[in-house]
Amino acid sequence: MLRIVSLGGALVVAWLLLSGHYTPLILAFGLFSVIAVVAIAVRMDVVDHESVPIHMTGRFLSYWIWLAREIVKANIDVAKRVWSPALPISPTLLWLKTSQPGELGQVIYANSITLTPGTVSVSLQEDRILVHAIAREVGDDLAAGEMDQRVTRLEASGIPAPAQGGQGA
Repeated sequence: MLRIVSLGGALVVAWLLLSGHYTPLILAFGLFSVIAVVAIAVRMDVVDHESVPIHMTGRFLSYWIWLAREIVKANIDVAKRVWSPALPISPTLLWLKTSQPGELGQVIYANSITLTPGTVSVSLQEDRILVHAIAREVGDDLAAGEMDQRVTRLEASGIPAPAQGGQGA
């Protein structure tokens, strides 16, 4: 029930911020739309810990602040590499191991890599990500694992353990 209310609240806030119209008729249409979307989501049984990750709310802000700093630093690095002939641009592909217990954390990790200039997540397969980096040093920084650990801590509490299917003798 908490996830349903959270989803509805988030949709109301998003609708109010994006619409910019606050007349009674438009507000009624917006409320009807939110109720319809929440009802459809509940009917489709997609309101779960991954689609409405309220367990991450407290740590999400600090993660975004850290990620924003990393994005700025990566932007500066890429600009230096483009403008300075002394800094190498040596595109490379590397596989990174993920330590997140669930798919949501792995997707957040892969998207965080892609948001950071100079790196792109190419493929996500089970517990590893194929990353294209602008230079080997950039890939080595990712392989050091700070972003992986931060995403793991972000996802850590409040999620059920992943189902272990197909384990047999």
